[in-house]
Amino acid sequence: MSDTILYIVIPCYNEQEVLNLTADVLKQKMNTLFNDGKISTRSKVMFVNDGSKDKTWQIIKDLHREDALFTGITLSRNRGHQNALLAGLMTAKQYADIVISMDADMQDDINVIDRFIDKYNQGNDIVYGVRSSRKTDTVFKRNTALAFYKLMQWLGAETVYNHADYRLMSKRALEGLAQFNEVNLFLRGLVPMVGYLSDTVEYERGERKAGESKYPLKKMTAFALDGITSLSIKPITLITKLGLIIFLLSLAALIWILIVKFTGHATIGWSSILISIWMLGGLQLLAIGIIGEYIGKIYKETKQRPRYIIAENLEEVKDTNQ
Repeated sequence: MSDTILYIVIPCYNEQEVLNLTADVLKQKMNTLFNDGKISTRSKVMFVNDGSKDKTWQIIKDLHREDALFTGITLSRNRGHQNALLAGLMTAKQYADIVISMDADMQDDINVIDRFIDKYNQGNDIVYGVRSSRKTDTVFKRNTALAFYKLMQWLGAETVYNHADYRLMSKRALEGLAQFNEVNLFLRGLVPMVGYLSDTVEYERGERKAGESKYPLKKMTAFALDGITSLSIKPITLITKLGLIIFLLSLAALIWILIVKFTGHATIGWSSILISIWMLGGLQLLAIGIIGEYIGKIYKETKQRPRYIIAENLEEVKDTNQ
């Protein structure tokens, strides 16, 4: 029997429709891992309630009361997927040797957990779950995801291609992650910055078992924008270069317009109007918008507000009752 304590951390927001199914599937998997001697029997599944408006937290408490395998924490309010995930990781590292994060919808293949653990036993502190294909995605989502990863690479941000938040991290890696104090979280970019030896495991992502996706197009777009502006300042550099190019083009256009004017081929008033509006208005608005994104993030960082507040930890309740 292994002494390695594993915690599986699962952020939950309004997941009452799928939570019991998720618990049943994970219980079977954990029992298999126990029987195979891959992990300690002190291992657990930790659900993180991200301020759900339905019965998610009540279901988590019921699961905990019925079976010690399950535990959970609840945040004081909804803080978003990344903050909820971080709250779970930072809490679980107090009790576990390794932590695996995954979503509640059971789209991630839990059968590769064995391979995660094998990679950890080979000396890897971080193991990334990487999708082998995107057959279950729509054409639009598949193409936009591909464009996002290529854009992130071009901007110089280090991410793992086709990896979301299905990963294993050792206690040492989690201690390293804890040293990153960003308020604007993009864990897919922060985890590779931790370093340490890492590897990948490929798997097929399935369909959502129940409930609705918590990442519609609007949220996905905002998430991508957060990722870009949190990990790279290249957009600001591009603004500078674009501004220089537009300035040089404007000078060339000015010379041409003056030539046309003095040769008598220009319409009255045409020259001044063309010079004043030629692409500059749109460029300025674009530049202000991009710079504003960074200023907004600086504003949030300087306030140093807590990324999450834990309202209740079922592990502490258990310890108190013992």
